[in-house]
Amino acid sequence: MPRAALLSGTGLLLVALSIGLMLRGDGPAIFQSLDDRWAHWVGGGKSGAAGSFALVLDRLGGPLGAIFPLVLAGVLCVYGRWRSGLFAVTAALVANMLVVLPLKSLVDRPRPPHPLVLVNDGSYPSGQVFAAVTLVVAVGVVLFPPRARHWWWLFGAAYVVAMMWSRTYLQTQWLSDAAAGALAGGGTALLVHTAFAPLLEREAELIAANRLW
Repeated sequence: MPRAALLSGTGLLLVALSIGLMLRGDGPAIFQSLDDRWAHWVGGGKSGAAGSFALVLDRLGGPLGAIFPLVLAGVLCVYGRWRSGLFAVTAALVANMLVVLPLKSLVDRPRPPHPLVLVNDGSYPSGQVFAAVTLVVAVGVVLFPPRARHWWWLFGAAYVVAMMWSRTYLQTQWLSDAAAGALAGGGTALLVHTAFAPLLEREAELIAANRLW
């Protein structure tokens, strides 16, 4: 299982990197027409229920999205689960800096021309979608037992899709940027979980033996 996760995570990251390298060419990307059609179809405004929902997701993917993993890690540490706390912070925060920021700098893709919220440079990949995926995985691993996780994965998948919609609805990123954020986030989460698997297994043994403290 760890080997499968390692190979799958590496493969997803390589796909995201390959798409990014394709975007570095002088001509338009082969999927730019699809991005343009999607942007024209889904693009909205800040008013109305859809706009309000998109703005809420924008806030959740911004500063609030960075605070939650830190709070989660702090609570876990209070209960002696520092290994799970370290995993959550690494997956949800550290990985974003180590993967998304270098990719944005490497690809340097311009954002859609008229974003509805304040954004920084670099459209590819979507950092907020990446963060949504890694946060969903981190929460699922540290808070839910294996038998209960399928319900969380369903909720998490819906949250990630909603975040992808929000980024394109607010015209902050192209559809391909959002998809790449999901790919990179999934690949990174698998790799981080593989790296932390021995620590998390040891923690599970200590919990079973009531020896966390």
